[in-house]
Amino acid sequence: MAHPVLMTDGEMHGSEALPAADFSVWLVGMQAAIRGEGESDVPCGTCAACCTSSQFIHIGPDETEALASIPSALLFPAPGMPDGHVLMGYDARGHCPMLVDGACSIYAARPSTCRTYDCRVFAAARTHDTDPSKAEITARVQRWHFSYASPVGTAQHEAVAAAAAFLAAHEALLPPGIAPANATQLAVLAVVLHDCFLEGETDGPWRIIDPDPGVVLAAALRRSA
Repeated sequence: MAHPVLMTDGEMHGSEALPAADFSVWLVGMQAAIRGEGESDVPCGTCAACCTSSQFIHIGPDETEALASIPSALLFPAPGMPDGHVLMGYDARGHCPMLVDGACSIYAARPSTCRTYDCRVFAAARTHDTDPSKAEITARVQRWHFSYASPVGTAQHEAVAAAAAFLAAHEALLPPGIAPANATQLAVLAVVLHDCFLEGETDGPWRIIDPDPGVVLAAALRRSA
């Protein structure tokens, strides 16, 4: 796995801040996107960093519109996945081949991977990818600034960051197929497992806890089933 770098608040907001969203609202939407129940609504503006950062895009066999919109020559079987699952690579510049004049040429039929991608997950986990090709994404991540309508939002953010730090420090805990293979998967898994690191009543107060690794493993196995 490309080792993620954990960032401090100073590093996160060292440049001009961009409003990310209320954290609790964002978290609900992100969890739905992870479950395949919705799309991410990212205030990208003119940013296309995720499309120009040497990303491999997974496309499932049921994504017929996306598959019909992408030349087959750009697709190859996804390693370790069942037949029909493919990846789309990038050009010599690291750009998605479907990016034309700075915009997605198949936006209405774009793959699910693109519909659910949200670089704010790195800001939530306070981490980023060390791969130099992801530098533009990291620069964007460092500008995101969440707001908190209530103390639970602050606690939830701390729990996601704690989960990311735990996962980075316990790489061997989870079995293949569940263990994060890259920084993006680590940040997403931190969102999925963050409640293992949060303790408190419905109305608070809440506190961040250091759970037993077995508790985290059981939660990861249960939620991947």
